[in-house]
Amino acid sequence: MGSRMKGLEFGAVIWSCVLLLLPLPSGSVQPSCPIETVRTELQSPNLTASQLTFNSAFISPIVNSFLSSVQPNPFPKDLVVRMIQDKSVITQGDTVKEVLRYEIGFLVCVAIGILYIVLMPLTGLIFACCRCCGNCGGRMYQEQKARIHCKRKSFYWSTFFITTLIMAGNVCMFLGSTYTSETVMHSSSEVNNILEHLKGYLASVPKQIQQVMDESSKTMDKVKYNLNEIGPLLGKLIQNGLEGPLNPALNSITEIAQVINSTSVGLLQFNKTLEQLKPKVDELTVNLSALSQRINTTLHKSDCVNCTSLQPELDKLSVDVNLDFPDQNDLRSAVNKAENADVIGQANKGRDFTDSIPQKVRNETRQSVQMALLELEKLKIQISGISKDLPLDALKNISGPLTDVQESISNYSPQFELSSKISRAVGLILSCLILLVVVCNLLGLLLGPVGLQPKDNPTERSCTSNCGGIFFMIGVAFSFLVSWIFMIVVLILFVVGGNTYSLVCKPWENNELIKIVDTPGLIQGFDLASTLNLKTNLTIVNVYNDCKMNKPLWTTLHLNELIDLNSILNISQYTGQIYQTFDKTQINIANITILTPEIKSQLRNFSGSASTMNFSSIMQQITNVSETNLNLVAETLDVLASEQSNQNITNELRGEARDLRDLQTGITSTIMPLLLELNSTIKNLSGIAAQINATVENVLMKVGYAQDVLNYNISQIVKSMSRTFIDCQLEIFLAYIQWANQTITEKVGRCGTAADAVERSAKLICTHFVAALNSFWFSLGWCMLFLIPSIIFSVKLAKFYRKMKYADVYENNHIMMNPFPRAQLKSPTMENGKQPTYLYN
Repeated sequence: MGSRMKGLEFGAVIWSCVLLLLPLPSGSVQPSCPIETVRTELQSPNLTASQLTFNSAFISPIVNSFLSSVQPNPFPKDLVVRMIQDKSVITQGDTVKEVLRYEIGFLVCVAIGILYIVLMPLTGLIFACCRCCGNCGGRMYQEQKARIHCKRKSFYWSTFFITTLIMAGNVCMFLGSTYTSETVMHSSSEVNNILEHLKGYLASVPKQIQQVMDESSKTMDKVKYNLNEIGPLLGKLIQNGLEGPLNPALNSITEIAQVINSTSVGLLQFNKTLEQLKPKVDELTVNLSALSQRINTTLHKSDCVNCTSLQPELDKLSVDVNLDFPDQNDLRSAVNKAENADVIGQANKGRDFTDSIPQKVRNETRQSVQMALLELEKLKIQISGISKDLPLDALKNISGPLTDVQESISNYSPQFELSSKISRAVGLILSCLILLVVVCNLLGLLLGPVGLQPKDNPTERSCTSNCGGIFFMIGVAFSFLVSWIFMIVVLILFVVGGNTYSLVCKPWENNELIKIVDTPGLIQGFDLASTLNLKTNLTIVNVYNDCKMNKPLWTTLHLNELIDLNSILNISQYTGQIYQTFDKTQINIANITILTPEIKSQLRNFSGSASTMNFSSIMQQITNVSETNLNLVAETLDVLASEQSNQNITNELRGEARDLRDLQTGITSTIMPLLLELNSTIKNLSGIAAQINATVENVLMKVGYAQDVLNYNISQIVKSMSRTFIDCQLEIFLAYIQWANQTITEKVGRCGTAADAVERSAKLICTHFVAALNSFWFSLGWCMLFLIPSIIFSVKLAKFYRKMKYADVYENNHIMMNPFPRAQLKSPTMENGKQPTYLYN
């Protein structure tokens, strides 16, 4: 017993030395910091799709190639800049010459157009006069030659081909007119959408900045809440730090208390059963002893035959009913002392100690929390300064003019609709007029061959064929009447649309137009770098290119030169102050003694008393009593009685056997149940006693370990958990700072919407309006160009189908002809009886 106690004390010393070397108690768990990671998504402007979904540039490659040939000169940037900066140079001779040199291609085309406008009606007038005089095919006479059929076919297919080209140009012309009117119709709503996108973008930037500020308020409120709840939060951390050593000790105390209670209950049950058993055993002993003497007297009678052989069985009756149990006073006394020590109450005191830690932490850190909250207010004011330093007012100044432009466009929307209707009507009228020429040609191409009989006299051609020729001449006459008027339209639209493409759309596409805006001094008072107080030379081209890549405003406008974001979001000065404040705070948690030396001595006494109890001898005695069987002796007496010749001895032996059976019945009914109950109690006590020593040693070891932690490491645990708590709060701030820095520099104000507005404006002006307008005048000019060969071929071909007034006759000359199209050949007979041969159309 003494050696075990010495070993236990030595183990406690070893554990104390280990604890002094460890920074934290074994089994403590560093808590994870619940950093808020879910942030609100930044608001973005809602974008609506363009209403212009048709392809206006269906023949733009051809038109642009033509315009590039007409105007191969590069964009005159210097000339445009000079004219914008000084409007007086426009009238100077050198400027005019430079403009004319640049426009030389257009001037040549204009000259050709003017010649067309002048010569076309003049030619038509001369042609009409000549025909009235019988010239230029005006005389209704057709000379019959051998190759007339080949000529007719050639003129027919040439006219058909030219008419097809005019028809294709007319279709393209109609589509160009339609797309132009559609563009004009939707241009007001499209511009409104573009401006609305810009306004939405400009309005979203302050909202995004405000979202970042709101997130800072949420983070600040979260940290303030944690600091105000430092008692439960930090107290829980300290409790977690003490759980490793303290909980096993308290649990072991609860366990030994249960052992003590079980031992006490077992002893009470043992004594109670023993008190019930002893009178019955004593009574059995007396009755059995008296019966043994009676049997012994009967066996020693002289008339008893062979009775001495039963003497050994009789001697056993006085031995097996004796119970001699060891004294339990020492164990009972140790158990009572252990119960009076209230071990379970000590465990509850330990738990009450840990439960009181949060309130102690709250009381000790109240002043430090107030100082930390003041530092956080300073930090909040510093972070809120970001929105003040950003040039957000400039965005508001831009939104105002955009609203004015929207209102102006809304006011002019009826004019746009009227212009669209006029454009559509003009395009439809022009297309129908050109279509009239095409229809005349097609009717001539259809009716002429259908009504033609090759062997007919030219003066006797059918009305159908004659109508075909007349339609050709109608188309020619109408071409002369309207072509020069249409060429005026072509010329005007060519100058406007072609120069718009060359001076606006083409340089807009390659950013040359935007570069003009960046020319220093071009726009008075406009300097983006000086407006934003930047050192970097910020150009519109660079801003536009960055916006096309949807970069944020921080990168696009070089706002890092205006705001030192890293300095604003640097919280080290505040964190250092907060650390110093809490490092100076002493959280004094009063220590407790888990088990006093008296209680430990009583537990050791309890363990020693339990180990001295000899429960095996008690169980052996119970076993001996339970194995007693008087029925065997009674049966022996019955057998012996049957062998006697003396009836009295027989009766005595049988009566004694019956008494033995009565005693055995009493043992079975009254003593055996108590013996079984006593045996069960002794087994339970024996099992408990076998574990008491190890349980007590375990309790003393764990309590010693926990007590050493409380004595030597609790201040270190409190300091470590306090630093962990403060680190957690600052990590929440650092996570927000990292998110805010990344959001402001990488996400706020992504200007892809602004670049998209510029792209949509360029698409509206160039891809839709200018492309459709250029397609219209190019197609109309195409038709005007092919009207010239159409007039020539129609005049030539009409001669083959119209009814002639005079016939060309050949005698004694037979010419074989292949009619086109195939018709019946007739051989007319002349009045003089001759059979002449005609070469007819």
